[in-house]
Amino acid sequence: MTAALHGLRLDGAIFFRAEFTERWAYQSATTKQMVDILHPGAERLIIFHIVAAGRSWVQTDGGERLWANEGEVIVVPYGDQHAMGGWETADEAPPILSLIEPPPWVTLPVLRHGAGGERTDIVCGYLHSDHPLFDPALRALPPVFVVHPPDGLTANWIRSSIEYALQISEGQPDPTATKLPELVLRETLRLHLATAPAIETGWLAALSDPILAPAMARLHGAPERHWTVQQLATSVAVSRSVLDERFRQVLGRSPIRYLTDWRMHLAEELLLGTGHPLAAIARRVGYDSEEAFSRAFKRTHTVAPGAWRQKRG
Repeated sequence: MTAALHGLRLDGAIFFRAEFTERWAYQSATTKQMVDILHPGAERLIIFHIVAAGRSWVQTDGGERLWANEGEVIVVPYGDQHAMGGWETADEAPPILSLIEPPPWVTLPVLRHGAGGERTDIVCGYLHSDHPLFDPALRALPPVFVVHPPDGLTANWIRSSIEYALQISEGQPDPTATKLPELVLRETLRLHLATAPAIETGWLAALSDPILAPAMARLHGAPERHWTVQQLATSVAVSRSVLDERFRQVLGRSPIRYLTDWRMHLAEELLLGTGHPLAAIARRVGYDSEEAFSRAFKRTHTVAPGAWRQKRG
């Protein structure tokens, strides 16, 4: 499953560190609020919290409360609104935006909150990626999970990363100028995917499915081909009905809809990462003309690919 990490494009930053004292709790900002503050124009963000000292719980709305200890990393892969808190039950969980100075921030904000008891230190960061692994529609990952690095080199590296993050927060004028968030996320995802239990539905489940995995590999390998469901089914030696049912059961969409979504993902990568003209990108992702590609792109993104590229560039 760690092959799912290949091709990830990530950018982000540490955006604040916190010193919480018992009793404490807070409610995170909404996904839209986080996007507007941290990465305007993005469709989604990945949020992570490194527990530098102490212990904390995290919980999404209606989800299970998870605990993270010193040296562990909390990942909220789809930026869902969540709450965090400490050992003792707090009287209230105020919105995080009411506890911190509003942006723009000249230096890394330090949030201090709580009743003055035992302290928990947390370093908070975000990343942005258009990779399907972080597509909320596919939900390949849990809404929140905690990575527990095993003792040894990995745990030592994450501890060193925490120390570095705390040091740059003390005086570096531009704390965003670091690859730390990307490195931490890649490592924590690697650990999570290596130890995660089997997933019954979703993108990662499809990657290990005996029918879907080869079918997806063919679509990924030749998105420019004018695929039909029958051609795809024949290529993986199953019936058309079996393939269609499996796609809908695991991925929640038909094979052709999945192909369209994958083409749009590739188009985004090409629009942002290359200077190719629209006609060349259209051919690369399976459209005979720039006009046909533009119509398909606009149905998904509400704007034409040229305008989308200019806005995101």
